[in-house]
Amino acid sequence: MQKTPMTLAGAEKLRAELQELKTVKRPAIIQAIAEAREHGDLKENAEYHAAREQQGFIEGRIKEIEAKLSHAQIIDVASLDAGGKVVFGATVVLLDLNTDEEKTYQIVGEDEADIKENKISVSSPIARALIGKEEGDEVTLQAPGGTHEFEILEVRYE
Repeated sequence: MQKTPMTLAGAEKLRAELQELKTVKRPAIIQAIAEAREHGDLKENAEYHAAREQQGFIEGRIKEIEAKLSHAQIIDVASLDAGGKVVFGATVVLLDLNTDEEKTYQIVGEDEADIKENKISVSSPIARALIGKEEGDEVTLQAPGGTHEFEILEVRYE
């Protein structure tokens, strides 16, 4: 199976969530199921059914995280030296030439992408347009809303 790139920070975040699920949430839901069983008839016990459903969600998420981590190619961005080129994990400061607005994005794996944190997926159109470029380069991006032109002001590996 193909390895998917993931930053070291993204992997640590997933490991922390996995640890929380296994050591806190899983035991709590097992306790809730045991308590609901004590209430008698399971057919009409809403607490029991809700707890079992929650258990299914937790177990599914644990399997999903374990699968993601097992197929991840973890890349330590701080140890990268790409000679100023935009590569996976790089933080890029762009100047939108249409609006004169500065934007900063980090190129991360698909599972880590979060636009609120300015983290964009390596497979996104803007990331694909930026990969391989250097500071000072201009990038043209065709988007549904029209053409956007950016200048790369800075590339950092942090």
